Amino acid sequence: MLFAIGLAFMSCNEDDGSSSGEDIEYIVATPLMMSQEDFRNSVTILPPQAIDESGKIYAYKNYIFVNDKYQGVHVIDNSDPAAPKKITFIKIAGNVDISIKDDYLYADSIMDLIVLDISDINAITEVKRLENVLQQYVAWPVEADIFDWEGNAGANDVQIGWKTESVFMTEEEYADKYLYRGGDVLLETASTSDSGGDTGQGGSLARFKIVDDFLYAVDSHYINIFEISDLENPLDLEDVYAGFDIETIFHRDQNLFLGSMRGMYIYDISSPDKPVFVSEFEHGTACDPVVVDGDYAYVTLRGGNNCGATESGLFIIDISDITNPQLKTSYAMDSPYGLGIKDEKLFVCDGESGLKVYDKTDVENLVSLNHFTDINTFDVIPLDENLLMVGDQVLYQYKYLDNNIELISTLDLK
Repeated sequence: MLFAIGLAFMSCNEDDGSSSGEDIEYIVATPLMMSQEDFRNSVTILPPQAIDESGKIYAYKNYIFVNDKYQGVHVIDNSDPAAPKKITFIKIAGNVDISIKDDYLYADSIMDLIVLDISDINAITEVKRLENVLQQYVAWPVEADIFDWEGNAGANDVQIGWKTESVFMTEEEYADKYLYRGGDVLLETASTSDSGGDTGQGGSLARFKIVDDFLYAVDSHYINIFEISDLENPLDLEDVYAGFDIETIFHRDQNLFLGSMRGMYIYDISSPDKPVFVSEFEHGTACDPVVVDGDYAYVTLRGGNNCGATESGLFIIDISDITNPQLKTSYAMDSPYGLGIKDEKLFVCDGESGLKVYDKTDVENLVSLNHFTDINTFDVIPLDENLLMVGDQVLYQYKYLDNNIELISTLDLK
C-alpha cells in the first residue's frame, strides 16, 4: 500500500513539472519526546525567554499570556499598552492552552491538567496536577508532508510536541529514505469572553473555556469537563463525546460552539456538567475556528496542506434557529486562522495575507475598513479598549477608531 501511495505521490510531482533529478521541498515532522519522570516535573518559572513558536494568546487583568507551542507560556505586563514588557516564562511541557479564573491558571500538559496560583505574578506556584485527565493528544502539524517516528520513542516516553523542518531531496532520495522503510513514517496524512468570577479572555483558537464554575477543554473527540468551584481542586467529571477533529471552543449564552475540521457543533450547557448536542453545520474538511455574535456564527475555513481540500474562506452562518443553522453567505480568504468581533467590526487573521478589518453591519455585504499587509497573523482578541493580535513571534496592539483601527505598539517576542 505504501508503495502504491508513493507511486501516486511521485506521479503528482511529475505532473507538476518536477523531474526525478530535481530537489523537492518536503516538510518533515519528528516527535518531541520526554521521559515520564521529567515530564511530570517539568513546570518551572523562568525569567523572560525568547519565544520559539508563538501560539495562542490570552488576556487577564493587565497581563497578556502568549503560548510558546508545546513549551509553556510567556507572561507580559500590559499595564501600558504602548510599551508592553515580558516579565516571566512558565515552562510547561506540551502546553497549548490556558484559562484563568480568580488568579488560578489552568493549563494543559498533554494528558495532565496543571493548576497554578498567579495571585503574585512574581512568585507563581504550582498547586495541583491532575494526571491522565485529558486525552493524550498532540495535534498533527498540518504543514507536514512526512511524519518520521524512527528512533524517537522510548517505552515510557511522553510525546510533548512536534519539530518540523524543510528537507530538500530528489524523488529517489525520498523513496529510499522514507517510502520503502515502512512502519516509521506517515505519508501526507488525511486527515467571548469567559464568564463567572474574575476570568480572562482567550481568542477564537482556544480549546479551553471557563463558564461559571466549570472548565471545558476540548480535544479531537471529547468535551472534557471539570468542576472548579474549589479553584485549587478541580473535579474531573465524565467526558462527553462530541464528534470528530474538534479544534476550538466558543461560549455564548447557554451554548458551546465547537469548531472542527468537519463543521460546527452546538451544545447546550443548561445542565453545565452534562452538555447536550443541539445541532451542527457541516462543511468540507478544513481547519476552522468559530466566534458568535447575535444571530450569526462566523467561521474561517483554511484549506490546503492537510487541513483538507476545501478552499479557504469566511463562512457566516445564520443561527437564529439554533436547532437548524444555515449558511448565510461566504467570502474568499487566502489562509485564515483566528478571528474576532468588537461591536460592528470583524477582524480576520488571514495568515501571510495580514490582518483584515471589516464592518459587518450587513453580513451579506461586508465593507473592508482596513487591511494590514506584510505581517503574518495568527490569533486575535478584541478587548474593551484595544485589539490584541499575535503573528509570527510578534505581539501587536491596536486602538479602536470610529471606522478603523490604529497600531499603537509591537513587541518582538524573540
